Amino acid sequence: MDLISFIIPCYNSTDSICGVVDEIEDAMNSLGYVDYEVVLVNDSSPDNVYEVICALCGNNVKLRGIDLAKNFGQHSAVMAGLNHARGDVIVLLDDDGQTPACEVGKLLEALKCGNDIVFAKYENKQHNLFRNIGSRINDYMAESLIGKPKDLSISSYVACKRFVADEIKRYGGNCPYLAGLFLRTTNKLCNVSVNHRRRESGHSGYTLKKLFALWLSGFTAFSVKPLRMATILGFLTAAAGFIYGVYVIVSRILNPDMPIGYSSMMAVLLFIGGMIMLMLGVIGEYIGRTYLNINNAPQYVIRERIGFQDGV
Repeated sequence: MDLISFIIPCYNSTDSICGVVDEIEDAMNSLGYVDYEVVLVNDSSPDNVYEVICALCGNNVKLRGIDLAKNFGQHSAVMAGLNHARGDVIVLLDDDGQTPACEVGKLLEALKCGNDIVFAKYENKQHNLFRNIGSRINDYMAESLIGKPKDLSISSYVACKRFVADEIKRYGGNCPYLAGLFLRTTNKLCNVSVNHRRRESGHSGYTLKKLFALWLSGFTAFSVKPLRMATILGFLTAAAGFIYGVYVIVSRILNPDMPIGYSSMMAVLLFIGGMIMLMLGVIGEYIGRTYLNINNAPQYVIRERIGFQDGV
């Protein structure tokens, strides 16, 4: 029977992580899986969740803990877990209890049917309005920029086979974006429907700033389409300026007394200047990512590990 590895990035989850671990244990027992492990990654949480992780690991040999020295974000925390997971099947799960571990059997069954990656799909999301809008924007951008199939729903609750995890681990960039890494690995992906619960305690660690940074990181790391869009936008702006220039010249010839418009000229200059700054910003984002990777900026830094034997 395959070894199942659960990877759970933990942040502000002191009140919920024990319940998630208990639910995983109950689910594995009901499915008849005795060979599994849970890798809990503390993403430098400001609460005492690592103390809870240490206590859990001390009472259960199937649990292992990783303490990151700095908050690198959820995706980097998952990368830390992937580099320490031993399973033939990897399951990524949230720490807040909203993703139902009791339904993991649906994901595992879909893997057995020939799929390489299985994403949970929530028919009724229990996120707040802000998160739901952000998810819709993220889906649209993923379809447009990194080739996500239109009928595929991407979520943080996902199961994949070992070779997928090994391929993702090869990514050495300092800003990993899991959706892009999954999508470029295989085309055998699918969804299974699961319930989505309300958050019982705490609040999401994703702010508008963090979500925007994540999107920008992901779409500039896995697609050159923003650069091509900037080129097209520049061409259209130049074409509009040329057409407007011809219009002004012809109007001046036909009507010599026509006054020259200061306000319209300023509007055009501001528009063109704004387009130039926008395109330079997109180019600068790519250059900045390249610079950070050349500088070997880390994905994560581990302060301490618990529950690992023989360095594994």
